[in-house]
Amino acid sequence: MPAYVPRAPKPRYWLHALLLLATCFTTLVTGARMQYNYDHNRPALSFSDDPINGESLPFFPVEWVRSHPARLLGGLPFMGTLMLFFLAHEMGHYLYCRRYGVYATLPFFIPMLTPIGTMGAVILIRSRIRSRTALFDIGIAGPIAGFVVALAVLGFSLAGSKPVPMHTGFGGAEYELGYPLIFHGAYRLLGAMGLLHFPSAIPLSRVLLHPTAIAAWVGMLATSLNLLPGGQLDGGHIVYSIAPQAHKIISRLTILILLPMAIYLWAGWLIWAILLQLSSLRHPQVAEWPRVSGGRIWLTGFALLMLALTLTPAPSAHTSLLDVVHEWMH
Repeated sequence: MPAYVPRAPKPRYWLHALLLLATCFTTLVTGARMQYNYDHNRPALSFSDDPINGESLPFFPVEWVRSHPARLLGGLPFMGTLMLFFLAHEMGHYLYCRRYGVYATLPFFIPMLTPIGTMGAVILIRSRIRSRTALFDIGIAGPIAGFVVALAVLGFSLAGSKPVPMHTGFGGAEYELGYPLIFHGAYRLLGAMGLLHFPSAIPLSRVLLHPTAIAAWVGMLATSLNLLPGGQLDGGHIVYSIAPQAHKIISRLTILILLPMAIYLWAGWLIWAILLQLSSLRHPQVAEWPRVSGGRIWLTGFALLMLALTLTPAPSAHTSLLDVVHEWMH
């Protein structure tokens, strides 16, 4: 008896190309602003007035780059490294989908007027994943590919950063970043190897990050968010492929951990807790047998290590729910 196999939808290459070009533009403009700030000894993500000449740039300075298009050249390093990270992450998923005969779209990049010019990229899986092994490989391939790229960018971008000048004073409109363990470790390693252009005794909080280092920071943050062990995230897929019965419990535990983190560290964790709650009971339907075994069990440990190294409990200072409520009340 013949089986009916749904026909895969025709790829919309024009839409992928349009979103790619739009995201390249938005990240190029934000990258040009970052490079301008960095060249003038200001934090790359600063939106405050320059204390020296009083000049400031708007959040998304389209008119600024339109008046002098050559300024866009300064945004190329940030745009190139950030887009490379997101492309590597999504293509890791995509190529393993192809390997296992799972139909998936090419990456959809998401242009957005955010401080980094994008909300990342996604692929859509439109057919069944047939085994737990395939689910594991597809789930972990993206974080590993993105982590490798972000780590490589981090190495040369930290070496290209510089300390905050002693005379500089800034207003409160710049982001005060928090850093994951991998940033602190790389900073100490580069200092011990003599690859920094300034004394390694200067704390990381007093370093002006090069725009490419901001791209590495975004890549590490995105890796940790995707590896959260729950729901439909990459970490949730890994958990379900290893222990399907534990998926729901671990998802709920992750939500319970994120709630106090949102209250005391970063309000953004509340959004991720809500997203996990909405998807915590869902997972791809895969066959229970065969189980995941062999070297993939060790890769699970590597996924936990990546999560520990890239997780930033407070990505930006003074943005906990308590801080937000306090600001609103006053």
